[in-house]
Amino acid sequence: MKLSIILAPYDSGLYHAGFGQGPDAIIAGGGLVDELALRGHDVIVEDIGEVGDAQRREIATGFAVCRAVATKVDMARDDERFPIVLAGNCLTAAGAVAGDAADSIIWIDQHGDLNTPETSAYGFLDGMALATTLGLCWRPMTSAIPGFQAIDPSRCMLVDARDLDPDERRLLETLPIIRAQWADALDNVGKLKAAGAAQAHLHLDLDVHDPDVLQVNRYALPGGPNPEQLRQLVCGLAKSIPIVGITLSAYDPAFDAKGEVPPVVGQLLGDFLAALGRF
Repeated sequence: MKLSIILAPYDSGLYHAGFGQGPDAIIAGGGLVDELALRGHDVIVEDIGEVGDAQRREIATGFAVCRAVATKVDMARDDERFPIVLAGNCLTAAGAVAGDAADSIIWIDQHGDLNTPETSAYGFLDGMALATTLGLCWRPMTSAIPGFQAIDPSRCMLVDARDLDPDERRLLETLPIIRAQWADALDNVGKLKAAGAAQAHLHLDLDVHDPDVLQVNRYALPGGPNPEQLRQLVCGLAKSIPIVGITLSAYDPAFDAKGEVPPVVGQLLGDFLAALGRF
């Protein structure tokens, strides 16, 4: 399979800082390119480079990252390459969805990322990432992302989301988002298809892992799947619904002293792509 690994190494407007160090660490620490090449894939790696304004303002730079990723993903698809986006922030998924023209999304994350500027207690842009992708906020900004079309909430499956703010819980009561736990997510794919999902984007925030088994950043709370369970889930999804792109986010190497995360990601992606090829 032809693959394009697109690096978006930003964290809250900062290039190669915090979570923004994760994409390079995954490439270097786990031998990802060699792993995928050994499995028979044709792999190219591209960094979107420095984007945004000189002040590195979070909002301006965050959406500049989305625009750059959308363009890179669209180019990958034109070259018949499957796009893999390694990102610092979850907001980057809005750009990936625009680029791969997904009509649905599977959002695997310990958080809901469903705050809006009106409900966010801290103004953290990444906590609005899924809300943005669903067209619930930041519409003037997403309108400038090439190819962006908001995903209908009925074609969104939110998996795990064990750490939700009160406002996110209230919002979920009003939206037709499909809720699932990692253990029963595959049983809910039929609901996604019934809502009209034909081309799904898979977004995977790595802090969904059980931190007692794999620590990926400072925000992870107890619970969640272990690496083998998550790998089985994403492989099952790859066999169950057409997936046109994948985003992985939120790895901070500073919280992974033993370098355990990159090899886990390498095996997950290798097995996922093998399952995807059998859809």
